[in-house]
Parts: sequence; structure tokens; C-alpha cells
Amino acid sequence: MEPTPETEEALKELESYGDVELREDLRLLVDEARRAVPELVGVSLGLLVEDLVLTYVASDLDTALLDAMQYLDSGPCVRAADTASVVVTAPETLFDEEEWQLFAQASAARGIRSSLSLPFVRNGVVTGGANFYGSGAGSFEGHVEELAGLFGAWSPGATHNADLEFRTRLQASRSVANLRAARLVDHAIGVLVGQGVADPNEAEARLVQAAAQAGVPVHVLARALVDTYANRGDGESRTSD
Repeated sequence: MEPTPETEEALKELESYGDVELREDLRLLVDEARRAVPELVGVSLGLLVEDLVLTYVASDLDTALLDAMQYLDSGPCVRAADTASVVVTAPETLFDEEEWQLFAQASAARGIRSSLSLPFVRNGVVTGGANFYGSGAGSFEGHVEELAGLFGAWSPGATHNADLEFRTRLQASRSVANLRAARLVDHAIGVLVGQGVADPNEAEARLVQAAAQAGVPVHVLARALVDTYANRGDGESRTSD
């Protein structure tokens, strides 16, 4: 399996921050999971705090339509996340759920027959999760504990067949934008600190407050600040010349 294009971009952004080991660590994890579950066709890892999703899929797996079906149907994984409860479905009963007909049909058409969702839990709070997708109806039977051990997930909270439509592929496309926005904000904070306006914590608070008061996204204000400082620096350089 390979990272999706969106995940490839996100990994490059993370590497620019100095996290150069994540790519290889994930490759080893995904390869080990594939050896444990030969029918595995996709893996996605999500961190709620960073609003980041990294997705790996088999090269022949088309998930675009499944993404659309999930958002139209509010599939079982959405219910599991919203209610903090376990949702279990099976291929032979999934079509009995009237509200999930679109993604049930789309999933079957794309060859996804089973899924396993494992939450990451810290101090009783869900901080993210791992979703695994299989081509067989019972791909993950007997493998929950093994996969939980590999990925550091909390296996008692495992949710089977709760994300058959691979909705997290769409979230992965947002991850790149989130990382770039965070990088802009960090840059803007550095500008404020460099100008002696405030320490890092105060600079961040002032940036967020100013954006809220102006009614603009904080990354938009950060971009304006960074661009303004860059333009001023260019002007000063030309003047000194």
C-alpha cells in the first residue's frame, strides 16, 4: 500500500518541520499490518488535536465515490464518533440499515467488505484513531489485539465495520491545508516575537483575538502579517542599497 497524494503532501509538510522519521515508521507499521491481515486494502490514522489524517491505500482502490456516499448518508462511523459508542455492522446486515443504503452499496461496489476502527485513548479521552479496511467479510476476525498492539490503539473500544465508505480519505485532503495554516501561524508568531511585541504565548493569544475581532480566519491574518513583514524587509534592503 502507498500513501494517498494528499497524505504524501502532508508527510512532506511534516518533514519540513523536522519530523523525518514518521514516513518510515508508518511504512513499517502498514507493512506489518498487511502481513498480519493479507486482505487489508487500506489504513487511515487520525489525530484529533492536530486535525490530521494520514491514509494508505492499495493502488487499485478507488475511494472518491465512497467519500461522497459517507457525507450523504452520515454512515456508522459518524454515529460512533458522535455518540462515543460502539457501532457494529456486518456485510449481510448492512443493507438492512435504511439510512446507510448509499454507502453500503458504494462500499460493496468498491470491494470493501469489512472495516475495523480502533480509537486512541489517553486519560479516558479519545484523541484519535486508526481505521483498517478489508476486502473480505471477516478480514479482521482474530486480529484486533494484534493491530491494536501495532498501532498503540485501545482495543476494548474497537468498532467493527464502522467506516466502510473510507470517509477519512476526504479528511486527509484537509490535512495539508491544516498543516500549512499552522505553519503560517507559527511564522506570524515568530514575526511578533522578533519585533519585540510579545513572548510566544502572548503573541499567539493576540493573533487569535485580533482575528476573531476582525472576523477573519487566524491563518488569513497570519498570512497578511507575514507578507507585510516580508515586503517591509525588501523595502529596507533596497533603501540600504
